[in-house]
Amino acid sequence: MFTAEIYSARREELCRRVRKGLILLPGNVESPFNYPNNTFHFRQDSTFLYFFGHSVPALAATIDAETGVATLYGDDFTVEDIIWMGPQPTIRNFADAVGVPVAKPMASLTIDVQRAISLGREVHYLPPYRGETKLMMADLLGIAPSMLHAHKSWDLLFAVAQMRERKSEEELAALEEAFEIGYQMHTAAMRNTRPGRTEHEVAGIVDGMALRYGTGVSFTTILSQHGEVLHNHDHSGTMEEGRLLLCDAGGEHLNGYVSDHTRTFPVGGKFTQKQKDIYNIVLAAHDAAAAALRPNMMYSEYSDAAFRTLIEGLKGLDLVRGSVDDAIAAGAAYLFMPHGLGHGIGLDVHDCENIGERSFSFAEVEDRAKEVACCITRQWWRLQPGTVLSNEPGIYFVSDLIDKYKAEGKCKGIVNYDKLEQYRDFGGIRLEDDMVVTETGSYRIGGDKMIPITVEDVEAVVGAE
Repeated sequence: MFTAEIYSARREELCRRVRKGLILLPGNVESPFNYPNNTFHFRQDSTFLYFFGHSVPALAATIDAETGVATLYGDDFTVEDIIWMGPQPTIRNFADAVGVPVAKPMASLTIDVQRAISLGREVHYLPPYRGETKLMMADLLGIAPSMLHAHKSWDLLFAVAQMRERKSEEELAALEEAFEIGYQMHTAAMRNTRPGRTEHEVAGIVDGMALRYGTGVSFTTILSQHGEVLHNHDHSGTMEEGRLLLCDAGGEHLNGYVSDHTRTFPVGGKFTQKQKDIYNIVLAAHDAAAAALRPNMMYSEYSDAAFRTLIEGLKGLDLVRGSVDDAIAAGAAYLFMPHGLGHGIGLDVHDCENIGERSFSFAEVEDRAKEVACCITRQWWRLQPGTVLSNEPGIYFVSDLIDKYKAEGKCKGIVNYDKLEQYRDFGGIRLEDDMVVTETGSYRIGGDKMIPITVEDVEAVVGAE
């Protein structure tokens, strides 16, 4: 946790931005794994964590945007709870730790919210993404769960996204700590990769490192020899000589801040020439995007630096022909890299996307979204000092996508489909690091310490244990 002064300052700034009404910020509750007392690993709601700091289940909070008074709600543990969990802080203790003046039992939340509604005050809330939270919010507000999205607060949504996007020095320090966790995870994956081992075995080592150095993984680990499957959570394969293993994984710091990195490396410890050729194109795109990143540029400009480098490299292998502009206009870049270059990093690996474009359309407030230009929608995202985002170009050979493009006549005369046949069993390569935008340019989280990324450095580590 940060100091109470930091959380108080954040809440004061939120009030200045929202100005009127009652802000409602529910924390998460525990979610049953297979019966009520056996739960999934608890993860606090990131916005609650940002303003109230506690990663504890079954808390909620309100902030009066007009008076600035914050209230923390929760129930003190009973002796029966303590038997199972040991002595626990009181709600008053939790409130004091983050500078909250008022602490109340959870039953008071319903009374306070309904009082605000009866007085005609607007109750600001963010769109809930968990089933348990949706049901609680529906009861509190007296509306059907299906109507929660319709009544979300745009004022609160934009205020939170703008505040969370621009990271403070304390947040950047926590992200550096999260990088250290990611470093241990990825280098362990490289050292333990060799023919005959199962993907499950290495994935278990990776996830274990996340718990050894932090609070666990920041998202479900992607580790597979089928790197062309973008979100491949299947670890059932046995590693084979000559194949590539893609590992996309990150860890979470005690404060909740996260890392997200990807490396791709040869199972047998040495890249083939064909693999080197594709790998170095991806690495060149990774480096080109990092070099281009600067304050006040549009996200699309950042992406373009990587896409253009990818196409240039593929032209060198005669997989793409003609001009770079024509290839991009025809959609050739999407054929080889069917995802965006990056996403926000902070308290989530896709920071603020639970309140961003991945959750719902911003068409009804397009002008406001353009003006705000923050991470909630990448189409109008202008990268500002303090923005942290990933840099993750890749090249993938997806047979079904190749067949679709060819059958539809897409990129005819641009993509060399005959030569592309030689790559159908190649898999995919992705390389990812986390970047910070500064007042004058940008830098990579981790500084001089880097997860091995060049061909030579990767080969020196793979299979070292």
